[in-house]
Amino acid sequence: MHHFGTLLLATALLSHGALAGGNTADSTASTRTEEARALVGRFVGQLKPQLQQAMAAGGPAHAVAVCAEVAPALMDSLSAETGWQVRRVSLQARNAERAEPDAWERAVLQQFAARQAAGTPASQLQQAAVTDGRFRYMQAQGTEGLCLACHGENLSPAVQEALDTHYPDDRATGYQLGEVRGAISLIAPAS
Repeated sequence: MHHFGTLLLATALLSHGALAGGNTADSTASTRTEEARALVGRFVGQLKPQLQQAMAAGGPAHAVAVCAEVAPALMDSLSAETGWQVRRVSLQARNAERAEPDAWERAVLQQFAARQAAGTPASQLQQAAVTDGRFRYMQAQGTEGLCLACHGENLSPAVQEALDTHYPDDRATGYQLGEVRGAISLIAPAS
């Protein structure tokens, strides 16, 4: 099997939890996957309450402004603390400077979208692989009810104005409940 085929097989097994900790490479990949999942949990666990609070305090337009500042700061803080590169990516990026996917991320996002369209819930979509000698992990972000006020189809004029102000190149609208709207992407520190 070619190296690329081996990588795809390992990626598929990791994404479905089928690799056991039988050898060192598998054990390391499993450990890295768990570390990545924990970081995603920390990021979401810190961002979501702040967005909910912003929505309650000032509505969706205020949440856009909070997200524009808080999300990048959280990603940068987690990256500095852990050595992992933490970012959000999307096929329809809201923040063109920070959320454009690279080739591997784009391919995974396309797989996520196809799997979600075939019935797999976004919450179950994740992918792990070693590319260019680095462990990488992506976990889909599904569109929840909270997301629709700023990422849905019918945005209020105040939200559209906030998006124009904070994200002039925004393409992250028009989503339906449950759709994959992007992913949290991580690259492990060099070992």
